[in-house]
Amino acid sequence: MRLGDAVWTDIEPLTRSSEVAQPILVIPIGSCEQHGPHLPLDTDTRIASAIADRLAERLSHVLVAPAIGISASGEHAGFPGTLSLGTTVTEALLIELVRSADWCRGGVVLVNGHGGNAVAGRAATATLTAEGRRVLNWWPHVAGADAHAGRTETSLMMSIAPQLVRGDAMAPGNTTPLAELFGTLSSAGVAAASANGVLGDPTGASAAEGAVILDGLVADLVQRVEAWS
Repeated sequence: MRLGDAVWTDIEPLTRSSEVAQPILVIPIGSCEQHGPHLPLDTDTRIASAIADRLAERLSHVLVAPAIGISASGEHAGFPGTLSLGTTVTEALLIELVRSADWCRGGVVLVNGHGGNAVAGRAATATLTAEGRRVLNWWPHVAGADAHAGRTETSLMMSIAPQLVRGDAMAPGNTTPLAELFGTLSSAGVAAASANGVLGDPTGASAAEGAVILDGLVADLVQRVEAWS
């Protein structure tokens, strides 16, 4: 069930029943930031939402909240179209959202699709856990993935929303390992490391590869949620 499609009287019986599993609220967290010249600004949001929707297809007691589409994207500020709330505001936003979901006794799962939210997500989860709230902060991990708008994200988008991928605009960006770029990214942002905003090489991407990656991410999330709940 998507929370935004429901009315409150759909939700109340789920929160009161002792005969069914208590509902778990899943909040997809994305971004509005540049993803090279070939992927849309809401790529992270679409990926996080697709994963959350597929989790709900596997687990009947999951409710999917409306996605957070703007978060902490300051490292992409050198590119037009990027919007950012910053880390401090994103942390506060996550804390207040989870607090407002106390009616959801099964807890809250944060499905993060943007690496720039790492600090905010960890800090918010620590605060909420200390308050006695049940929160799972989940991040997608793909072995061997490139950093940003490369083969991994492009393959995922070709599987999720192929009509939005501009194949004729695909081009490699900076393919230097992320660990070697971290200092530049932290101090000067992505624009200082990649003129086209890509960290990786999207040219080998495919929808088939994206479907395999997506299946793996969903399977991992299902396993994590079942163990947590």
